[in-house]
Amino acid sequence: MEDRLAPVSESTKGTLLLVDGLSMAFRAFFGLPVENFATSTGVPTNAVYGFTTMLATLMKDHEPTHLAVAFDLPGGTFRTERLPSYKGTRDETPPEFEPQVPLIREVLGALGVTAVDKPRYEADDLLATYARLGREAGLRVLVVSGDRDTIQLVNDDVTLLYPRKGVSDLVRFTPDAVQEKYGVRPEQYPDMAALVGETSDNLPGVPGVGPKTAAKWIGVYGGLAGILESAEDVPGKAGQSLRDHVDQVRLNRELNHLLTDLEVEVPVEDLEYAGGDAAAIHEVCDALQFRTLRDRLLPFAAGDDAAEAAVETAAVVVRSEGAVAAVTAMTGPVAVHVDGRGGADADAWALGVADAADVAWGIDLTGLGPADEKALAAWLADASVPKVLHGAKDAWHALQARGWDLAGIVGDTQIAAFLVNPDQRGFELDQILQRHLGLTLDSAAASGELDLGLGGSAAEGAGERAAHVRALAAVLDPMVAERGMADLYADLEIPLVSVLARMEHAGMAVDREKLGALSDEARGRADRAAEDAYAAIGGDRVNLGSPKQLQEVLFDRLGMPKTKKIKTGYSTDASSLHDLNEKAPHPFLTALLAHRDASKLSQIIETLAQAVQPDGRIHTTFSQVVAATGRLSSKDPNLQNIPIRTPEGHRIREAFVVGEGFDTLVTADYSQIEMRIMAHLSGDSGLIEAFAAGEDLHRFVGSRVFGVAPEGVTPEMRSQVKAMSYGLAYGLSSFGLARQLGLPVGAAQALMDDYFSRFGGVRDYLHAVVEQARKDGYTETIFGRRRYVPDLTSTNRQRRDIAERVALNAPIQGSAADLIKRAMLGVEARLKDEGLASRQVLQVHDELVVETAPGERAAVETILREEMRAAGDLSVPLDVNVGTGGDWRTAGH
Repeated sequence: MEDRLAPVSESTKGTLLLVDGLSMAFRAFFGLPVENFATSTGVPTNAVYGFTTMLATLMKDHEPTHLAVAFDLPGGTFRTERLPSYKGTRDETPPEFEPQVPLIREVLGALGVTAVDKPRYEADDLLATYARLGREAGLRVLVVSGDRDTIQLVNDDVTLLYPRKGVSDLVRFTPDAVQEKYGVRPEQYPDMAALVGETSDNLPGVPGVGPKTAAKWIGVYGGLAGILESAEDVPGKAGQSLRDHVDQVRLNRELNHLLTDLEVEVPVEDLEYAGGDAAAIHEVCDALQFRTLRDRLLPFAAGDDAAEAAVETAAVVVRSEGAVAAVTAMTGPVAVHVDGRGGADADAWALGVADAADVAWGIDLTGLGPADEKALAAWLADASVPKVLHGAKDAWHALQARGWDLAGIVGDTQIAAFLVNPDQRGFELDQILQRHLGLTLDSAAASGELDLGLGGSAAEGAGERAAHVRALAAVLDPMVAERGMADLYADLEIPLVSVLARMEHAGMAVDREKLGALSDEARGRADRAAEDAYAAIGGDRVNLGSPKQLQEVLFDRLGMPKTKKIKTGYSTDASSLHDLNEKAPHPFLTALLAHRDASKLSQIIETLAQAVQPDGRIHTTFSQVVAATGRLSSKDPNLQNIPIRTPEGHRIREAFVVGEGFDTLVTADYSQIEMRIMAHLSGDSGLIEAFAAGEDLHRFVGSRVFGVAPEGVTPEMRSQVKAMSYGLAYGLSSFGLARQLGLPVGAAQALMDDYFSRFGGVRDYLHAVVEQARKDGYTETIFGRRRYVPDLTSTNRQRRDIAERVALNAPIQGSAADLIKRAMLGVEARLKDEGLASRQVLQVHDELVVETAPGERAAVETILREEMRAAGDLSVPLDVNVGTGGDWRTAGH
């Protein structure tokens, strides 16, 4: 029986690891659901992830001294020249797979792994040739392939690692294992395959002859040559079948023979593995948004500057004795780290401070005397002492739990790392240290867990992390400056940290009873919709959350048109079912969609209800390092996913109310901010004219596009123009517009052509912004926020198309994000300068919500209008809508 894959260490020989690239990539693709593996920009990555994970495991377990991955090239081979139908029955390559092959090659390049290929030959032939060359060079050879033809390569020095399931369950075929499983020696396996045939290669075998019969014949006659020479003597129906198919058997044997004598461009000695490049590994993991996999790949990087920096940083001495006196005497700049947690159970238990390269101070906050507490609290609250932290807002909350303030924040390495690469996933301290300094923290150190006496003290750990933050700032600050964002960092993002911290601390009051009633109502609607769905199929109570059961109902029982093909059948995701309901309405489908909508709403309401704290308020967490455009995000709970324009969303907003001691809520938002930014950036005279005149933009544009008077623009015309105008700002194609409006693609393209013929400035801008980004390598907002888009020059069409959409929308969305942030800073400063007790409590999209103290409503309305208008100097006016009320919905407009 074949042996399970396990590390092999018994040999003292060097090891040559050879991998069949496409064979294993295909297995990874079908082993991992493609819908669960994609970047935020939509690039599928399941094959890349699975393949790379397998390769990392093999490299770690077997420590190869030599390494190569062989690839098949597009086009025919000498086998298809001999037999055009060779492999002709294989399914068409899934469209999500092809774009991943270049990505796999990028990963291999970053890891320093040689990729080999040869026109007119298959990867198997390269594996066979390199296996021979490796054996002759005195190397032990491991071949990794899902192609059974490679069994013929197995001998005492060549072992085949064959996937039994996916790419994680590999088994080892040695000569004995092959003999035990197939009843033949490895070199005889092609003889067996010639008789039995190979379905995947479209090579039919001898009818009635299976592996057992073939193995028996090989044993009796010594191999295929002997069998064919004695074909007339082979008895029974199987013997006659053999005689009837001799030519096919000979052809099969000719084609399944792997060539071992190819001329190769890369000599086997040049396959020696010297390690990867850390920077390249980071770059490709950032692009593919691999977080945990990055940790597995970095150990394969050769030594570099980051490793040296890590050694230097790790050598910092942390002192605790006399730490409070030493720290409170510092005038900065200093790096600070607070070990603690935020949220309802916020606390801080250790403080680290570093102001020099070779020393840091660690302080245990749980054992301080009153005098030390007072001195340390005053120093932390001293705005004249400049402080750099990583995740300064979290530190602010932790210290607030002790009744301490944190002021003088001049830097945050988490935000700096985000500005340098906003498309990276994960900006926790351990992730950024690994990326920029090559340092790896253990899980406890990375999370700042409270010391349990199992190792170094919490104070020592905090001191070490403060030293790491200092080192990070020294690396990241110049990178931010090189990218032209030093002012954006210092004047916008860093001051915003304290504003957001105070907003989170304040939270927003909630009417618990109203929220509870809404939750009950949503659950009731979901239950009623479920009963309607059951009734539509005769009362069968299928699981409405099971894709498998839904596929059976929709496509087998009801015979509805098929949706897009996926591994498990046909898609039942929301988008597919909405499209299906438009094409082929059915009571079951209508009820199913209503059930999903109500269930989703119920989940949102339940999440909000669970988030209400004992003070009767919801304290969401804002993040400056999630959305690559620079927009703020919200979590725990996410207040940005509350529907804006639906009746249900309005009712949820009614549950957010003015809190005790305050008078009213005032909301303010920008009117059509993306289109105003589009007008400013494009300089289009038509759009500028519309905004300057204060006209209804979409009616004005509609009259130009459709050639009618403004009053002749119908609601349908206005809707189409609105969808197109906003779509263009987000890189919408004619296909996307057609889908959105329910128009033929040709009609959507004609609408876009008419639009561009009348608003040429928009057309020219959209073209120019992509070309300029292709030239510069980045896009830029009005206020200097850059987003680098390296895929604009990618040879991968899918990645390039996605990059072009990013280049189109990043300047517009990013400028809108910068505007609202600038407005928040202006509002906060005015509220403070005028001595008002009112406070900002929420920011969602382009909207600000202020909880207003008694007697301050008029002043707050004025401040909001003035500061939001003053946030940017555009060529069109910034129109601000303001509303007031006792709850969020009433205060809306």
